[in-house]
Amino acid sequence: MKHMATILVTFPANSTERQTLTRLEHLGKVVFLSDTPSDQRSRVVSEAEVMISWSLRRELQPSEFEMLSNVKFLQLLPAGADQVPISRIPQTITIAGNVGAYADQMAEHVVAMILAIYKNLADRHNKLVQGVFDHKNESRVLRGSTCAILGFGGIGKATARLLRCFGVRILAINTSGKTDEEVDFVGKTADLEYVLRLADIVVVTLPSTNSTRGILGNRQLGWMKDDATIVNVARAAIINEAALFEKLKTHQTFHAAIDTWWVEPMRDGKFQTNYPFLTLPNVLGSPHNSAIVPHAMEIATRFAAENVEKFLTHEPIRGVINRSDYT
Repeated sequence: MKHMATILVTFPANSTERQTLTRLEHLGKVVFLSDTPSDQRSRVVSEAEVMISWSLRRELQPSEFEMLSNVKFLQLLPAGADQVPISRIPQTITIAGNVGAYADQMAEHVVAMILAIYKNLADRHNKLVQGVFDHKNESRVLRGSTCAILGFGGIGKATARLLRCFGVRILAINTSGKTDEEVDFVGKTADLEYVLRLADIVVVTLPSTNSTRGILGNRQLGWMKDDATIVNVARAAIINEAALFEKLKTHQTFHAAIDTWWVEPMRDGKFQTNYPFLTLPNVLGSPHNSAIVPHAMEIATRFAAENVEKFLTHEPIRGVINRSDYT
């Protein structure tokens, strides 16, 4: 008789997300932790062989991390694992991020921010509000420019496809130095200086790992053109906060579009900037909402379920996390 795995969903799924997840029932028993009575949680967690989670720190009780000995595969709803307590997850568990689940909407957000800066839309709107009709103020064109995309996974590739429609050259940086995508250059982080010096636009979509946190500091930002634009939809800590503020303050033609911040409500309980970025005219901000579109969680749940199905049917899975990147 074929073994049916126990698939434990630890995040509170809505009705549509549940419908997606219950389609896995031909491969195993799907259990929702939010439906489990408190006196049965220990048994349910101990029996789980596959877990689908959003934030384990919030979804599991501290003592329940010791009950994961039967789990073979942990599928995350987020794309990265920087919020996962890796050291508390048994070494025998394969962990996968939800690669590609948020790519399309985040790529659109990146392009929207670039266009808003290149066309100076916020300033022109504000001048109209003040009664100033500054119709001779020139804007920049994307065609013919060069964009370096740091982190060429799902989001980076989706961004590249959109930017190529505008006639933008693409320089890609990833861990392998290889890609099947149409690009003008692909390299590794060892090639960072090369791409930063050439780029008119730098898009940061790197995961936040031991090797990427703080990878863009004074030296690296100094390699960039004085009239370049940097867009960060990854994690704020990838860019040194003080270094970025100094670059922006001293180079008024340098622009930054920031979607992710160093202190945020979801992680830190508040939003604050240690430097007055939002007072600078060459900064465009958004509240870490590049992935937030209608049905975003439903799409992410579908991607996660597809990866779980691949794992249970012994097909290659996406987004396997290298623990050493986080520990």
